[in-house]
Amino acid sequence: MREIRVIGAGLAGCEAAWQIANRGIPVVLMEMKPEKMSPAHHSPLFAELVCSNSLRSDRIFNAVGLLKEEMRCLNSLIMRCADENRVPAGGALAVDRVGFSKSVTDAIRQHPLIRLEEGEVTSIPDGIALIAAGPLASDALCDAIAKLENVGTLNFYDAAAPIVTKASIDMSKVFRASRYDRDGGADYLNCPMNRETYFRFVDALVHAETAEIHGFEERHVFEGCMPVESMAKRGPMTLAYGPLKPAGLKKHVTEPLFANVQLRQDDAGDTMYNIVGFQTRLKFPEQKRVFGMIPGLENAEFVRYGVMHRNTFLHSPGFLSPQFEVLSRPGLFFAGQITGVEGYVESAASGLYAGICAAKRAQDLPLPDFTRKTALGALGAYVSSPNSDFQPMNITFSLMEGTVERIKDKVKRAQAVADRAILEINRVKQEFDLEGKL
Repeated sequence: MREIRVIGAGLAGCEAAWQIANRGIPVVLMEMKPEKMSPAHHSPLFAELVCSNSLRSDRIFNAVGLLKEEMRCLNSLIMRCADENRVPAGGALAVDRVGFSKSVTDAIRQHPLIRLEEGEVTSIPDGIALIAAGPLASDALCDAIAKLENVGTLNFYDAAAPIVTKASIDMSKVFRASRYDRDGGADYLNCPMNRETYFRFVDALVHAETAEIHGFEERHVFEGCMPVESMAKRGPMTLAYGPLKPAGLKKHVTEPLFANVQLRQDDAGDTMYNIVGFQTRLKFPEQKRVFGMIPGLENAEFVRYGVMHRNTFLHSPGFLSPQFEVLSRPGLFFAGQITGVEGYVESAASGLYAGICAAKRAQDLPLPDFTRKTALGALGAYVSSPNSDFQPMNITFSLMEGTVERIKDKVKRAQAVADRAILEINRVKQEFDLEGKL
């Protein structure tokens, strides 16, 4: 059988290659690293996590938690490696970012049906192919994509939060706790702020010097990655009701808690912590100065400063099908953030869906439709449905088909949606023979 070419060894590309190869079809995985690196990438490893180390909630009655469980049902490589490299994060699934990427890289390199081809891709391959080059695809590949019929591309800005060493945190000023003591209740480091400290910090933040980014406009920033200084400029209390809210933590302190900064473990060795919600485009010296005003971080050593970069995504409605296949060119698939899904899990999920469909296309078999009863199918429906104001989107229950039952309790209603989704995943899995194990 002729091999399928997959462009990009990020989360989506690795997942897609894995799904295709596990169905007995040879894969050529094409990756420009380490020969050429994008502005956001630093490691030669595959599936590099360039922003947070969190894959968000792992509770099945949360939409992204449900999506992860659906992926586990379909033998997801990304979920297997994430589960193996989990670090404490309360009800969220966070990973040791290096350990996670190494696990994915090893699995891909050791697969007998996956062959690696290093170097920049400048044209779209003939035959069945899958493009998962990510939102930072090279200019040459973007030029080739732009020549496809009805493509339409858009841009938005994404950002990463800084990481500090645990040894440099003043532990006498912080406390361990998760909001409302969830899941044992001690997975985050918390930097408490009183009213005076908070407003002094906000004032310094809004007046700090930012790095200039060509073409940067606030309206082109994805809300989930809004720079912390941009949020602060919306009003002095915005952060106190956002990433610095003290909810569920006040019982752990004796002094008045007006706001709180949380730090999440970033590696399995418990030596590095990222500042939750602190995506930023402040200049590096300004990050050290302003974030050093946070109690406990006065002498923080920064392993990585926060950065911001431009992402590119397709105007997928009218260009892609619900299976992430190009409507005007059957056999060509896209996956990952370039399709307009937002988030690590959503990117990997699109790679899983597109990879399965590419394999089915190569076998001249019908493509599965996971339907909007599932989170996976809802992502495909979102990127392919008419939408004049198409923007990157995380998975939410609102994208899914509602339950028939009228359940008033929010958690029970979400659980009913999740239960139905898993049943639907297993139905489609059986109907289309999606076991996917070589």
